[in-house]
Amino acid sequence: MHAALGYSPGTPQVGFSRFQLTALFCAICFISKLFRPPDNTVTIDKSIFSRIQDYGIVWLMSKLFTCIFSILCLCCHTAYGWYPIQPDESLIPSTDGASLIGSHRTYYTQPGDTLIELALQGGLGYLALSKANPEVDPWLPQAGTRILLPYAFILPTGIQPGITVNLAELRLYYVWHEQNSLRVRVYPVGIGRSGWDTPEGSFEVIQKIVRPAWHPPASLRLENPQLPASVPPGPDNPLGEYWLGLSAPGYGIHGTSKPYGVGRRISHGCLRLYPWDIRDLFARVKIGTPVRILRQPVKIGIKNGKLLLEVHRSDNFSDQNLLEETLQRIAQVAGHIQVNRDTVEREIHLGRGVPTIISGD
Repeated sequence: MHAALGYSPGTPQVGFSRFQLTALFCAICFISKLFRPPDNTVTIDKSIFSRIQDYGIVWLMSKLFTCIFSILCLCCHTAYGWYPIQPDESLIPSTDGASLIGSHRTYYTQPGDTLIELALQGGLGYLALSKANPEVDPWLPQAGTRILLPYAFILPTGIQPGITVNLAELRLYYVWHEQNSLRVRVYPVGIGRSGWDTPEGSFEVIQKIVRPAWHPPASLRLENPQLPASVPPGPDNPLGEYWLGLSAPGYGIHGTSKPYGVGRRISHGCLRLYPWDIRDLFARVKIGTPVRILRQPVKIGIKNGKLLLEVHRSDNFSDQNLLEETLQRIAQVAGHIQVNRDTVEREIHLGRGVPTIISGD
C-alpha cells in the first residue's frame, strides 16, 4: 500500500523520442530499397545470394554499411531530457491537491550500462536517477537489474507561470498558459557546487543570446589562472549554444559542453541544461519571463485521495529538520488525513525524491 507510485511493467526504450521512432521506421523503408540492383533490371525472383554473385561483394558491403550507419545515427541520438512527453500528462490540475504530474517508467539494465549513461540517454539528472535507485551500484549494475526512471513528480508549492527552479531536486519547471489551462515542462538542471551556490530569489530573463562567448569572471580566473580572458562560441565553450541571462548579475541558464554535469551540483552558480533542452526552452522563453529560484526539499501532494510525500535530501538538512518541515507541510495541505509515520520517516531518511503514498495505517 505504502509503495512508490507509478512503477510501470515492461522495459521502456530509453533514449528514443517519438520523432526518432518515426524516423527509424522511415529509414527502414528507405533501406529496404537499397538492396535493389544498380540497374533497372527487374529482379523480383532473385535472392540476395544471386545478387551478390551478379554484382559482387563490394555491392553487398556498401549496402550493409549504409544500413548500419543509418540505424546508428538514429539510435545513438539522445532523447530530449524534458518531460512529461505525453501532452495529457503536462496539464496542471485546477484543483489544489492533485499535484502529481507524469508517470514513472522502468528499465532493465544491459551489460555495460551505468547510471550516468542511462541518465543522459533517458533525459534525467544523474543524482535524481541514482537516489531513486539507492540499492543499485551506479557504475557496475548487474545485467537485468530493474531501474526506476523517476519521471513523476509533485509540483513545488506556489508554482506559477514562468520558470521555477527547485535547487533541492535539481529540476527546472517551465509553466505556460495554453487554452485556459496551465501546462508544465520539466528539465533536469545542473546547479552551483559548494562555495559557488546558485542564488535563491525572484529574478527575470533579461537577455537571450545564440552562440554566446564566455568571459570567465575574475574570481574564476583567480582560481584557475590558465583560463583565457574569453572563449568564443564553439564545442569548447562551456555555455553551449544558448544563453538566457538573468537579472541576477553574472548568472544565467545555458547549455553545456559537458552534459554529464546536468543533474549535479557542479557549476559555478549558473544553471546548466542538456544542449537539446536549452534549445527547447530558449525558443519558449521571452525577455521578461519571471524566474523563481527556491529550495524545497519536501513536497506534499494529493492524488486520487491519497497523500503523497517527495523528499530530496542534501547535506544541509538533518532527518529531524526534514521531519519537522514535513509534518508542517502535511498540516497545511491535509491536516485531516491520517499518515503512516513509519513511511514518512523512511522516506525522509532515504531521500529518494520519489513521490510515495504516506496516508493510511
